[in-house]
Amino acid sequence: MADITITLPDGSARQVAPGTTAGELAAAIGQRLADAAVIADVNGVERDLVWPLSDGDAVSIITADSPRGLYTLRHSTAHVLAQAVLDLFPRATFAIGPPIEDGFYYDFQLPPGPDGKPGTFTPDDLERIDVRMREIIKERQPFVRDEIPDDDARKIFADHPFKLEIIDGEADDPTSATEAGLVRTYENPSEAKGARGEASFIDLCRGPHVPHTKRLGHFKLMRVAGAYWRGDEHKPMLQRIYGTAWATKKDLDAHLVRLEEAAKRDHRKLGVELDLFSFPEEVGSGLAVFHPKGGTVRRLMEDYSRMRHAESGYEFVNSPHISKADLFQTSGHLDWYADGMYPPMTLDDEHGEGATYYLKPMNCPFHTLIYRSRLRSYRELPLRLFEFGAVYRYEKSGVVQGLTRARGFTQDDAHIYCTKEQAPEELASLLNFVLDLLRDYGLDDFYLELSTRPEEKVVGSVEEWDEATEVLRQVALSKELELVMDPGGGAFYGPKISVQARDAIGRTWQMSTIQLDFQTPRRFGIEYVGSDGARHEPVMIHRALFGSVERFFAILLEHYAGAFPTWLAPVQVRLLGVRDDHHAYAARLADRLNAEGFRAEVIDASEKLGNRIRRAKLEKIPYVLVVGDDDVEHGTVGVNPRGGEVERGVAIDDFIVRLRAEIDAATAAR
Repeated sequence: MADITITLPDGSARQVAPGTTAGELAAAIGQRLADAAVIADVNGVERDLVWPLSDGDAVSIITADSPRGLYTLRHSTAHVLAQAVLDLFPRATFAIGPPIEDGFYYDFQLPPGPDGKPGTFTPDDLERIDVRMREIIKERQPFVRDEIPDDDARKIFADHPFKLEIIDGEADDPTSATEAGLVRTYENPSEAKGARGEASFIDLCRGPHVPHTKRLGHFKLMRVAGAYWRGDEHKPMLQRIYGTAWATKKDLDAHLVRLEEAAKRDHRKLGVELDLFSFPEEVGSGLAVFHPKGGTVRRLMEDYSRMRHAESGYEFVNSPHISKADLFQTSGHLDWYADGMYPPMTLDDEHGEGATYYLKPMNCPFHTLIYRSRLRSYRELPLRLFEFGAVYRYEKSGVVQGLTRARGFTQDDAHIYCTKEQAPEELASLLNFVLDLLRDYGLDDFYLELSTRPEEKVVGSVEEWDEATEVLRQVALSKELELVMDPGGGAFYGPKISVQARDAIGRTWQMSTIQLDFQTPRRFGIEYVGSDGARHEPVMIHRALFGSVERFFAILLEHYAGAFPTWLAPVQVRLLGVRDDHHAYAARLADRLNAEGFRAEVIDASEKLGNRIRRAKLEKIPYVLVVGDDDVEHGTVGVNPRGGEVERGVAIDDFIVRLRAEIDAATAAR
């Protein structure tokens, strides 16, 4: 038969024999590519490497070191995890096991223990599972794709109720369904099991997968957690095993080092160690109280933000914590966001009648009412309203995580009302403002994410969404930053740009969001009088710069590992006298520093000097000043800077000049 023609990513054509697979194509191109290949993209569809190519196919080989290749490695490793667990725990059943960021998980249900309680995995179990996974990997078991009648699938998975739910469509899971009553499976034939007369491992899955298990191996099982089936607290509690997997041992080791560093920087741990905030049980999950030192950092963050907003033409507003239900009905939150809101309260209204109230999840409806309080002129636009507004969102207990995922928090919320013609320029200026302000706080490694129209829970026409999305896309492209698409990730009322920032150890955090909204002005009926004397509908821009004050606090705390820059540090200088008789001199210096606008404190000599210095270092105070006999006599101090060399006999006037210069240099861009 005549050769067929396929097209490579660079547009070049290549002649291959009929029946050539994607893997054979990779080998023909080069052994290095074949060794790195995990799957192929054929005409925009991801396929296993055993997929036979057809004439005219456009083919791209996906390698293990690419994001999509890593996704496949992790997906395949999750299957090996499931096989190992079922081998070691024959009475267990399994649910789902997707790849996730940096790794994978699989959910299992173990039989009850002797006490009748649900079975759980132990640390020793994880070690046994790890050993069995490595045995499976050494066996070089192939991943064999098939499509079987759903009746046959029900027989195969008769002892696995969660799989049956998926087959029957009760679990709303797209991982295996195909057309015409078939389900897709992947089987891992094992010669060792076959010799013993045992069935091979098989799972429901769309795939694709690596060719065989020997392509895996750079993984580590991390932990076990409880997880409700389908995230529904009314459904069975399962055991979730988390793992991480990488293309090379070097990448795995680097990731584990990052995790170790992240654990040291965990804001919940540092919050306790540095006496910044706490989560009292009496207050409730996800609700933080800030201690004096944490309150100082928070005040400094907010004060600087207020100053920058005032300089940029924002008007400061304030709104209550609760509202009648009608407000959120008008805004659409009760239609599209009710699951994230606290339950309603029935209270007497101004007429003495029962009315339904909600804690506010968003500030935007209140700001729109402020706009609507009187008729606006085009001369007032853009109108920029800003508030540090407390909001409340009912997060499920399983996702609450310190300050980064809380139930009550403060948003630095701005809403900008402008004409449609003004929107592109306003958005571009706003994005510059956001990036500059984040840099002021010490974050400077960014990329942008553009979230588009969701498939469901959305208001407005497709045409309006397309128009708004294109405006945001052009603004994002103008910043010469990497732009990543997030299909379907927009809010129900409009698309958004998210600023993603990488911290000191390379983790990515979603920071500021900017949303372009054509719908809320219409829902509230707000207008402005144009230069033509007619009434027009403005557009609305939503913007949370920090995301929330609490979450931004946590990000900065982890970014700096608790060692805030001097301008943000709750205590900038601690003075220590060598002996009790040096305390009066140290106290006078502290008074002088505080009078000049610095934050200084003095600690008495009730402990040995070395112990007091060590405590100051653990508290990550930027400067420790030690004073002794010579310092009292000559008006000097010993300067012990955080992370620097100790200096003796520094004139206090010189130290103050240096301290002020450091803070001025850090704030010069501001």
